[in-house]
Amino acid sequence: QVQLVESGGGLVQAGGSLRLSCATSGGTLSSSYGMGWFRQAPGKEREFVAVMSWWTGGRTSYADSVKGRFTISRENAKNTVYLQMNSLKPEDTAVYYCAASYLKTPGPSADLWGQGTQVTVSS
Repeated sequence: QVQLVESGGGLVQAGGSLRLSCATSGGTLSSSYGMGWFRQAPGKEREFVAVMSWWTGGRTSYADSVKGRFTISRENAKNTVYLQMNSLKPEDTAVYYCAASYLKTPGPSADLWGQGTQVTVSS
């Protein structure tokens, strides 16, 4: 069974950058899967961060809070999705989750979820 595995989280100072990766384990996902990133801060509900639509080279969509600072991208040859995070703020601190859905952009009921990777931004 295909699983999503995130990596790249860590501790960074405000204004710094991190790149998260989401790779597959146990198989591959075709380009027909929409991919996305979500995050959950302590005491808060999981929220949308960024998604990429399922067709190759598809459009992207971002939460207003990260627009202009975060970039989602996909490398089909490596079956990996990235989230480049620049100009990080303390309020970006959360566990970041990768998600995938077949033939649609993932939402709260996505087909697949990763285990999450912690991002902590110090002030």
